[in-house]
Amino acid sequence: MSGTVSPVRRREILDALRRGTVPQRGLDLLAVGLDRIAPAVDAELAAVADGGAGFKAIRGEYGSGKTFAVRWLAERARSNGFVTAEVQISEGETPLHHLETVYRRLVESLTTADVAGGALRAVVDAWFFALEEEALAGGDLDDAALLAATDRLAERRLADISRRAPAFTAVLRAYRRAVADGDRPAADGLLAWLGGQPHVAASVKRAAGIKGDLDHDGALGFLAGLLVVLRDAGHPGLLVVLDEVETLQRVRADARDRALNAMRQLLDEIDGGRFPGLYLVITGTPAFFDGPQGVSRLPPLAQRLATDFGTDARFDNPRAAQIRLRGFDLGALRDVGARVRDLYAAGGDAPDRVRTRCDDAYLALLAERVTGDLGGKAGIAPRLFLKKLVGDVLDRIDQFADFEPRRDYRLTVQPGELTAVEREAHAAVRPATSVDDIVLDLDD
Repeated sequence: MSGTVSPVRRREILDALRRGTVPQRGLDLLAVGLDRIAPAVDAELAAVADGGAGFKAIRGEYGSGKTFAVRWLAERARSNGFVTAEVQISEGETPLHHLETVYRRLVESLTTADVAGGALRAVVDAWFFALEEEALAGGDLDDAALLAATDRLAERRLADISRRAPAFTAVLRAYRRAVADGDRPAADGLLAWLGGQPHVAASVKRAAGIKGDLDHDGALGFLAGLLVVLRDAGHPGLLVVLDEVETLQRVRADARDRALNAMRQLLDEIDGGRFPGLYLVITGTPAFFDGPQGVSRLPPLAQRLATDFGTDARFDNPRAAQIRLRGFDLGALRDVGARVRDLYAAGGDAPDRVRTRCDDAYLALLAERVTGDLGGKAGIAPRLFLKKLVGDVLDRIDQFADFEPRRDYRLTVQPGELTAVEREAHAAVRPATSVDDIVLDLDD
């Protein structure tokens, strides 16, 4: 598998693991344990590509790999032509009950197979190019006639959207004319407004016949319009991830209830067929889905998300509304470590030495040591395990001919390199012995 990976992709993956972060690409190489849900996910993506819509909730404790799972899912969708977007839900930056803000973050993170984030311009330009090609299929046209013909096609494509969100069509038409006139500032401003950005110059909005900024209700219409543009531009659908929705449990009760109602509204719109081409994914903890401060506060939403997890996890239904992440055990850690080692060796300076000195037995030993430093919690160990494996072990074996990890490497874990969940587990094993060992989390 590693032999088919390009040097650039290999470097991106290893650099991310060395930093202790989830790689943006190449997650299929590391996806241990997700094969069981792949067939169901692929079938649902295919249904969305055929004009349907879908929804999936991914549940797991903190540190169980939810971010990895949704990014793996997004990469899988992009390999099938989808556009993807990932939105981190937070009360301060992106409150879920402000759908206009969620839409803005969604557009900011739009990603295609070729453009990583901020792909709105590429998508819109590709849409207009497709319309121009269709207009030219009827015969040669001069620039003015081509512009008029493209406008007519755009109006027909967006007829339903125009009734729901007339500003969406108006801004696209104005953007097309600004591009044709070479007015880049106006085109940039109109595209920003289309993406839900505030503070667009009044002169730009007047040129398109629009006022104010995008609001909560308008955001849903714009999302529907974006889906039409994506499909006509050659993309079968849009996968949107709303990550960390469990943060809703920590906000004021009134804001939490509005956010839960916004989620219910989104699911109603999906069920009602108003978002063809949308695959919505949310992530959350079991406490969010089952506890008193989460979904259960809104019974209609709880009913939609209800999933039976009373049977053995081996028989979890990946077609259900919720998918339960099982988390890692020592065997899975060893397996993903072997994949990373082989990926490293395929592009390293000393591949034979890497494979020999970091054999499967040593991977099992390192997995046990890292897990032991986290209180035996293998489910939260993958990030730290892979960070130590790449940065502390494989890099040294590759660079130093006399480095023998069994003899020369002693695992050390500093509180400052740990996430909050890892730090809590580590502190239970190795309590702080001085004030210098205490890490203060000042983000709150």
